[in-house]
Amino acid sequence: MGTVLKGGHVVELEPALVERVDLRIEGERIVERAPDIAPRPDDEVVALSGKLIFPGLVSAHHRLHASLARGLAEPRAGNYQEALENGRWRYEAALDGDAVQVAACVGGLEALQCGTTTLFDFHSSPKAIAGSLVRVARGLHEVGVRGVLSYAVTDRKGALGREEGLEETVGFARKAKGRFRGQVGAASLFTVGPEALAGIQEALAATGAGLHVPVAEDPLDEKLSVERHGAPPVTRLLEAGLLSPKSQLAHVGHLAWAELAQLLATGTWVVHTPRSNQQLEVGYAPALKFGARATLGTDGMAADVFAEAQAAYLRSREAGQPIDVLRYLANGHRLASQSFDFPVGPLREGAAADLLLLDYLPPTPLNAGNLAWHVAYGLGSRHVEAVMVEGTWRIWARRPLSVSPSVVADQAREAATAVWARMSQG
Repeated sequence: MGTVLKGGHVVELEPALVERVDLRIEGERIVERAPDIAPRPDDEVVALSGKLIFPGLVSAHHRLHASLARGLAEPRAGNYQEALENGRWRYEAALDGDAVQVAACVGGLEALQCGTTTLFDFHSSPKAIAGSLVRVARGLHEVGVRGVLSYAVTDRKGALGREEGLEETVGFARKAKGRFRGQVGAASLFTVGPEALAGIQEALAATGAGLHVPVAEDPLDEKLSVERHGAPPVTRLLEAGLLSPKSQLAHVGHLAWAELAQLLATGTWVVHTPRSNQQLEVGYAPALKFGARATLGTDGMAADVFAEAQAAYLRSREAGQPIDVLRYLANGHRLASQSFDFPVGPLREGAAADLLLLDYLPPTPLNAGNLAWHVAYGLGSRHVEAVMVEGTWRIWARRPLSVSPSVVADQAREAATAVWARMSQG
């Protein structure tokens, strides 16, 4: 039995294409694309009447564990380091295994409802490290989202925390399968000493996975790395041989051109996070300079990649350096395809059946030539009517099929209350 999507407009991002064509899906993959596919007797046929069939979106840097922090007051902070110490780090230290799984479930559900089907999650729970990535995977599995998961290895909690983080990283990467893959994560480099960097090298060699690390989110990142470890973050990563086409660096907002040029020459992916940058007041990252392998991440914000793309484009216009928003989105698919080792994103034969049905009735013509402007100024999560991941409908008629949203929300509120109570106790 297959599924035939008939009469929809299939969207591809780079090169841009809007084409009225049918798709046949069997199992987890798209197996046929043609102008008029004849359904077989046992096919599920979905008549779309001109609705958009859009590739499932990818957030290349996300923090699912932050899902339970929504509503917390902004921390009192004079600078970036104080914002981390008084806010993000206190919150992460209050997480336990149950909270990690609930946060992943509620965050994954929100991602699906926004049309985001793949998350590169960057996790940290320093008092609940062992098994934490499995708990994240379980939460995502409940709702059906793809995940590429990493633990943020750091020396911030001493040698024991560092070694636990490395063990969790390697263990998960070795057993991840299906909708999940593992990466090797590193926290901000000013919290990563020589021993941790050596451990990260060994983890990359042992797993064959890629590196996922935030860099230059704020100027203090470089200053503290130099003060504590004798060199700025990019220099340390280059000297350790850690940057390659498998690596991805998030933020990259405050690098000198010489450092950025060295970084780009390694083929490393660069993940732009404009809404998070605004939230932390760390300034504008010069996204137009991020090269041909730049994409988008939602960090600790809601996993709404449509909103992230619009923020990225508008901020780049404001800076007088407009980006190619379709390339940024398409690069998320290229990164996911690299991680899963099969096509994720292109709506063609052989690719993963990860797609959205959008109830978007444009008030003006929509075609390949103006697709970027419809993405930047029109399309949004409010148009997501149905979501398919791996050939399975996960949302239909705007209703999640795997979980009850009210039950998930109740569980999340209960978990958040416990986390916030632990924060208040110090």
